[in-house]
Amino acid sequence: MLARIRGWQRRHWRERSKAERVELQSLVSWYVSIWAFTGTWMLLPLAGDLRHDAVSLLLGGLLGLVGAAQCVWGNVLTRPALDHYLGRRAMPGQRLVGPALLLAVGVVLIEVLRGTGSVSSFIGRLLLGAVLMAFGVVYALWMPPRRFLLHGAALGAVCLIACVLTGGTGVDVLLDGCLVAFSLLFSLAACRCGAWTLSVLWEAERSRDIEARLAVAEERLRFGRDLHDVMGRNLAVIALKSELAVQLARRGRPEAVEQMIEVQRIAQESQREVREVVRGYREADLGVELAGAQGVLAAAGIACEVSGEVRGLPAGVQSALAWVVREATTNVLRHGDAGWCSVTVEVSEGRVVLTVENDGAGAVQGGAGGSGLAGLRERLAEVGGTLAAGPAEGGTFRVVAEVPLTSVRASASSAPAAAEGVVA
Repeated sequence: MLARIRGWQRRHWRERSKAERVELQSLVSWYVSIWAFTGTWMLLPLAGDLRHDAVSLLLGGLLGLVGAAQCVWGNVLTRPALDHYLGRRAMPGQRLVGPALLLAVGVVLIEVLRGTGSVSSFIGRLLLGAVLMAFGVVYALWMPPRRFLLHGAALGAVCLIACVLTGGTGVDVLLDGCLVAFSLLFSLAACRCGAWTLSVLWEAERSRDIEARLAVAEERLRFGRDLHDVMGRNLAVIALKSELAVQLARRGRPEAVEQMIEVQRIAQESQREVREVVRGYREADLGVELAGAQGVLAAAGIACEVSGEVRGLPAGVQSALAWVVREATTNVLRHGDAGWCSVTVEVSEGRVVLTVENDGAGAVQGGAGGSGLAGLRERLAEVGGTLAAGPAEGGTFRVVAEVPLTSVRASASSAPAAAEGVVA
C-alpha cells in the first residue's frame, strides 16, 4: 500500500511543475469547499431543525437533493470555469443554466420553509448562504468581478424581497442582507484570488521556458556566426581557385597544379580553423559558467549559492565541469520547479568534486535521464571523471561530478607529443 501511495505521488504530484501543483491544490480546495458549506450550512442544520411533518420533510428532502445536485454540478464546472478564466478555452454561458435553475429552486424552497415555519429564521439564513456559495464558486470564476457584483446585488435584492413577503422582520432582512453579501464576496475573493495566483504562476512558468529557449537559441546563433566568419571567406577562395584550376587544366597550363596545391592548403587551413572554433565552443570556463549560472537562476527567481575555488584547475577539468554546471542549470530552468540551488566545488586528495543540488527533485529527475547527462558522462570520461545524478535526502536532486587531477595532468603533459606525431 505504501508503495502504491509513493507511486501515485511520483506520477500525480512530484512530476508536476509548481504551477500544476498549485492548480491541482486550488481545484481540490474548491471542490471540497462546495461540499463543506453544503454539509455544514445546509444538510446538518436542516436535519436538526426541520419540523417533522409530511410537508416539511418533503420540502427539506427536496432542498437536500437540490444542494447535492449543486455540489455535483459545481465540481463538474469548476475546471472549465478555471480554464475560461485563464484563457485556455472559453466556457459557454449555456452550461450555467442548470446551476442557475437549481439556485432559483433552492431559494424558493428555503423561503417556503421559512414562511411555513418548518425551519427557524436563523437556519433558513444558513440554508440561503449554502445555496449561494455552491453557485458562487463557479460563477465567480466565469463572470468578470464587476458584473458578478451587479448580478449578486440583484439576487440579494430578490432574496430580501422574498424575506419580507414571507413575514420577515426588519432584523431578519438586515441579517439576510449581511449573509448574502458575505456569501457573494467570499465566493468572489476566494476564487478570484486563487485563480489570479495561478495565472501569475503560469506566466512565470512560460517566462522561464522562454528564457531557457532563448539561451539555447543565442548560443546556436553565436556558434553559427563564428563558423560563418571562419568558413565564408575560405570557401569563397577555394571555389574561385578551383574554377581557375579547371580553366588552366583545360588549356594544358602547368599553373593548374599550383592552383590545386593552393586549394589543398586553404582546405587544410580551414579544417584547422574549424577545429579551433569547435574547440572554443566545447571548452568552457568553469568560473564563467558558475557566475552565469548564478545570474540566470537568480533572474528566474531561484536562490543560487556558489562556493569553492576554481582557480588553478587544469583547463581540461574546468571545461568538463563547466559543461556539468551548464547542463545542470539548464535542467533546473527547463524541467524543475526549484526554489533554491547550490553549487559546490571541492578539491581534495587529488580529486575535484563538483556538486549541484536543488529542491526541484521530481521534475529534474524526469529531465535528467536524457541525452544531456549522457553527453556529460562522455565528456567526463575523456578526463577520467565520473558523474552521478539522482534524488537525495530531503526531497532534493543532486548531480555529483568527480575528476581525478593526476590523470588530467598526465594526459595534458602527453598531449604535445601526440600532437607532434599527428603533424609529422
